[in-house]
Amino acid sequence: MLQRLSIRNVALIENAELEFSERLNVLSGETGAGKSVILDAIDFVLGAKADRSMIRSGETECSVRAEFYDAGARVRTLLDEFDIEADETLILSRKFTAEGKSTFRLNGCAVTAAMVRRVTALLVDVHGQSEHFFLLKESNQLRLLDDVAGEVVRNCKERLSGLLSERRALLSDREKLGGDEGERERRMDILKFQIDEIERAQLKEGEEETLLAFRDRYRNAERILDALGAVRNFLREDGGSADTLRGAARSLSAIARLDERYAALSDRLENAAAEAEDIADTAESLADELDIDEREAERVEARLDELRSVKKKYGGSVAEALAFYSRAQAEYEMLSDSEARFEQLGAQLERLDDEIYTVCRELTSVRKNAAEGFTARVVAELRTLNIASPQFEIEFGDYTREDVPHATSDGLGSVRFLFSANAGEPLKELGKIISGGEMSRFMLAIKTQLSAVNAIGTYIFDEIDAGIGGKTARVVGEKFCKIARHIQIIAVSHLAQIAACADREFYIEKRETGGRTFTVIRPLEDDARVGEIARLIGGDTNSETALRHARELLENAAAYKKSLSQ
Repeated sequence: MLQRLSIRNVALIENAELEFSERLNVLSGETGAGKSVILDAIDFVLGAKADRSMIRSGETECSVRAEFYDAGARVRTLLDEFDIEADETLILSRKFTAEGKSTFRLNGCAVTAAMVRRVTALLVDVHGQSEHFFLLKESNQLRLLDDVAGEVVRNCKERLSGLLSERRALLSDREKLGGDEGERERRMDILKFQIDEIERAQLKEGEEETLLAFRDRYRNAERILDALGAVRNFLREDGGSADTLRGAARSLSAIARLDERYAALSDRLENAAAEAEDIADTAESLADELDIDEREAERVEARLDELRSVKKKYGGSVAEALAFYSRAQAEYEMLSDSEARFEQLGAQLERLDDEIYTVCRELTSVRKNAAEGFTARVVAELRTLNIASPQFEIEFGDYTREDVPHATSDGLGSVRFLFSANAGEPLKELGKIISGGEMSRFMLAIKTQLSAVNAIGTYIFDEIDAGIGGKTARVVGEKFCKIARHIQIIAVSHLAQIAACADREFYIEKRETGGRTFTVIRPLEDDARVGEIARLIGGDTNSETALRHARELLENAAAYKKSLSQ
């Protein structure tokens, strides 16, 4: 559950801290005071998109910090996956700057928005006015039904997803075989030409590098000969380096017997002279080898041109051309046996389609079983919400074995929620017949049933009481009390009957100080709470009649909550 919320510089809120009850929390106040800003702040810290308009005028950044208590086993498992230590209290914070930079921290660790959304999806369920429209889409109705059906549906969908993956692979293999026989023959002709061309080229790894080195020597032969000749002359000519070294060695040999160091130095000079002679011989040998035949040079240029042509056609390098050759051979061999292979793949595809159809039927059956109990429970909830003769059914679209090519991981067919709030009226799609007040109660009935399967600790309702009043408002308040025995609720409401049921109520108001406007949030207790409920009733807060009515609502709500625990 959401234990504490700290808000700084969000819209008109400079600083605010709310400590919530673990049961029913109600936010009330005048229209435009900033109740929705608090829900926006919660959305913000849960990972929703943000823009600069959230930041209070004159400030450079805003931030929100949320503390959740007893987040549950699923959240702890996810935190382990993120390598974040799981404590009894989960602390989530977000900072957003005027430059558009957003920073999330989870138990002190920096995390991404995607990671935050994965965690908070297990913590909080936010129902705003937009969720009415969410439920009008058939794809979302299917998703909701699958949530109700639970693990059995998830297992079916996983099996179906695997089968569809196999089907795509089979179709890909069959597509490689081409279309009719004429198309396959044309494809084989192209492949044969490519294979033959690469084979004629007789490609070898490393050959191109050897040829390029030869060409470099050939193109620079004159420079190479000049350099090698200079080396030979410097070392071997009369008075050259070799002669000089030998002369120095002879000079030292005369005194070599006087000191072993002189002898060692003389030996070194002899070795250097021998090395110089060897270098001169090697330079002369390399120069002799450079006698390149013009015809050989032409052959090398022609071979390089051939390699360039093959590379250009088949991949950009010798290695890639050889890889292309292997693939072409494999495809050619497959096409050579295409008729038998095509029949084999067709038989496999038929068997796979049968299996996919069977799993789709199984998935539909599971959904129908879940829908039967779910609709009955929702109807029962709607009766408690002051809809006397509700009808709610889930219609399933039919399909046949021939529809398998259109199957997705959600299966085949469709679902449609059909509803009627009045006796004698036919069932119709939600968007065509349901009023605002009926939709609010319908959503509340849905949420009540989902609370048993989604294991989420906090529900947030943004004016779900829109379009209702009187006895229905009291019934909705009592429904909130029932849900709040197991799930924390935070609700924005304008109805006194719902506010009276709150375990903690917050009053939101605007104040002007020093020429600036601030949204102020304060918890209500005792007389202050009586006064706010009197205001919501529409009476004069100084009227004893209105105040007496407010106290009566509070007493009735307290008695009802006490009866739930008995």
